[in-house]
Amino acid sequence: MNWYDAIGRWSDAHRSAVDIIMTGVLLAVIVPFSAATGSGEFLIMSEPNGPALGVMSFFVIAPLAVRRTHPVLSVVLVYGAILGHQLLGVPLIIPADIFVLVALFSVTVYGPRWAHQVAITSGLFGCFLLGVFIGVQGDMLNAIAVTTVLTGSMFLATWAFGLVRRVSRSSITALRDRALRLEIERDQQAQIATAAERSRIAREMHDIVAHSLSVMIAQADGGRYMAAAEPEAATRTLGTIAETGRAALADMRRLLGVLRSEPGDPGAGEHGGTLAGLAPQPAASDIETLVAQVRASGLRISLVRMGVARTLPPGTGLTLYRICQEALTNILKHAGPDPTVTVVLTWGPRSVQLQVDDDGRGASANGDGAGQGLLGMRERAAMFGGTVVSGPRPGGGFRVMLDLPLPEQRTDPVT
Repeated sequence: MNWYDAIGRWSDAHRSAVDIIMTGVLLAVIVPFSAATGSGEFLIMSEPNGPALGVMSFFVIAPLAVRRTHPVLSVVLVYGAILGHQLLGVPLIIPADIFVLVALFSVTVYGPRWAHQVAITSGLFGCFLLGVFIGVQGDMLNAIAVTTVLTGSMFLATWAFGLVRRVSRSSITALRDRALRLEIERDQQAQIATAAERSRIAREMHDIVAHSLSVMIAQADGGRYMAAAEPEAATRTLGTIAETGRAALADMRRLLGVLRSEPGDPGAGEHGGTLAGLAPQPAASDIETLVAQVRASGLRISLVRMGVARTLPPGTGLTLYRICQEALTNILKHAGPDPTVTVVLTWGPRSVQLQVDDDGRGASANGDGAGQGLLGMRERAAMFGGTVVSGPRPGGGFRVMLDLPLPEQRTDPVT
């Protein structure tokens, strides 16, 4: 932005004050000057005294104080003042009447479309009327022609310059509005992204905390019954509880690391992120570890893998792992004592299927109504075009089935 544009923007931001001050300066300079030079050759029809010319000049200049805040009122008052002193026998007051061009320019730039059209038409008629007043004292035709052409050219040039300025202002205003809308849209997109991230974090927290706590509760219940009969088994159970708690705490630190990445935070790395945040997210290959962890809690569970495993994108692999984790968590919470669980992972050419079966009483168990497990599984699968079907299993128990499409294979499969 150059100095001219900077001054223009500052003037637009302080229109009223700038116009009032500038008009006051003009009144202090132009009114005395017009009164002092009024008895010269420009006064054709009469010879008014200096104070009368000063009053007439005042009424011509004073309306310019509202030329941008009320442009229509300003141009009407200026035109009326000039017409008034012409009818009183003073065709032209120099230099006060020159500022009629300022009023015309202002209404062209800041006024409505009809106002500047009426103003230029009235101005051209006033030029002709001035020629008639001057022509009364001499060669009528020549005075009308010369005066109308000269003054009319000045009016047309001012009007054209005002139209250019009006278009420029309209373009600048449109660009500013567009920039404002883009800023609003950017903020809205940021809010939407923040809400989506919070929802994702909530789902992750639910999966981590619910699964880990379910395992710890199951271990604690088992250890309490075995404490008297088998102290060594109770000791192993306490160790499993401790390991599960540490793993859950590490997962929570990794997940919440995105919310606290200041360089000065405890555990922050050299780039500001937490050290726990450097650990990878779970993937499909971690399902075996998940099953082993649940088996260590005392649950009878088996894992069956069919087909050729493939390397999945991080989001797809995480979805597969979390849905399996949530299904096992629900079994620990609702299946009842000593259920048998089977996890079947089937790799197909275009999709991967996960089936988690149990023979417990989960189908008839009454939940607390606060869980979001099944809904979270469906939402996770839907994000990647998959489906989750859950319900009672024939012969008793409960079944969760996931069908997740696989991306197009570009490399050789790995077993």
